[in-house]
Amino acid sequence: MATRIAKVLMVASLAAFCWVVTYDNIIDYGANYAFVSHVLSMDTTFPDSVLRSRAITDPLVWRRAYLLIIGVEGLTALCFSLGALALLFRLGVGTSRFDRAKRFTVLGAMLAFLLWFTGFMVVGGEWFAMWQSKLWNGQEAAFRFYMTALAVLIFVNQPEQDLL
Repeated sequence: MATRIAKVLMVASLAAFCWVVTYDNIIDYGANYAFVSHVLSMDTTFPDSVLRSRAITDPLVWRRAYLLIIGVEGLTALCFSLGALALLFRLGVGTSRFDRAKRFTVLGAMLAFLLWFTGFMVVGGEWFAMWQSKLWNGQEAAFRFYMTALAVLIFVNQPEQDLL
């Protein structure tokens, strides 16, 4: 039972993190909007980099990209919340029913991975050369986020023991 409780609490912690990130990006919209605009415009990457031809300087695209990020963060928070609740309400059930309750956690982890790995590492980090910017580089933070989500996903998906 202790392992199942740990799984619930860890998924709930991911949900809390994602809700706070989503909330912060809504109430302090300008702070991370500046981040998105600088990454997409590539204005702090190496000045002579050929990669700068990929820059997007249209504020409408910046806003849409940022709204997409906030939307995925919120959806990730919702999935982790539903995942934690599904696990909580099935703490005392058999193995197969508890395993089925993991689906929202899997969805949340997938969204977290897509946002923070694909979005921040692949698109932002490599396509828009965020790694070249000393000021607007979110790769280290993104790495912590998606690795934590993956670690919890691995733990949650460990085989269950039938309760006695």
